[in-house]
Amino acid sequence: MTGKVYLVGAGPGDPKLITVYGAECIKKADIIAYDRLVNKELLNYAKETAVLVYCGKEPGKHSLIQDEIHELLVKEATKGKMVVRLKGGDPFVFGRGAEEAAILREANIPFEVVPGITAGIAAAAYAGIPVTHRDYATSFAIVTGHGRAEKGNDFLHWEALANGIDTLAFYMSVGNIGHIAKQLIAHGRNENTPVAVIERGTTVNQRTFTATLSNIDEKIQQEEIVNPALILVGDVVNVREKIAWFEQMEESIR
Repeated sequence: MTGKVYLVGAGPGDPKLITVYGAECIKKADIIAYDRLVNKELLNYAKETAVLVYCGKEPGKHSLIQDEIHELLVKEATKGKMVVRLKGGDPFVFGRGAEEAAILREANIPFEVVPGITAGIAAAAYAGIPVTHRDYATSFAIVTGHGRAEKGNDFLHWEALANGIDTLAFYMSVGNIGHIAKQLIAHGRNENTPVAVIERGTTVNQRTFTATLSNIDEKIQQEEIVNPALILVGDVVNVREKIAWFEQMEESIR
């Protein structure tokens, strides 16, 4: 009897932001293959007999490469196991969930995709920044920003991003923010456009700093921001001054 695989979004960091269905899947799973950015508290939902497999990937250090993850999912489901592939944020937002789903379909393994809350929306909200706002932004884009021009892998449509989208959320971009800011300015975005960087968003260790496109690189270096961090570009960043709530709440608890 063939088992089933659930590609589950674990949310952006706060374990309470897992969906009800996502938590149900974790509780029933025989095998849980989890990523680096998954809050480990979610593994407490697992039953005692569940096998936990760390699949985290860090720069230069891959616990399991993607092909091995594919092999694991297919092998365990073929044994009749219920497998949860637990991924930070949402499985289909820079999570390679689509690749895993395609492999499962090829192998005739039943699967479901369980969406999760992605950091581009949640970390922004916890920082008091709405990604859309009636007065400031009617469009929003999620962008992977680690492509390096010197390595020939910067494939972003800079003119469209600079001029056609009100709010930009850059993932995986801390080390490349200098290039990103220069490209946006060069393609028409005002250098005084507000920027926010949110480190470890939605967790108790969240830190948020604001700057402009002209000095965000300097600010990130000055504050020693590290990943995971989200960078937001757009006038909505100014709304934070009025409605920042999470960090204030954390300070009051301390």
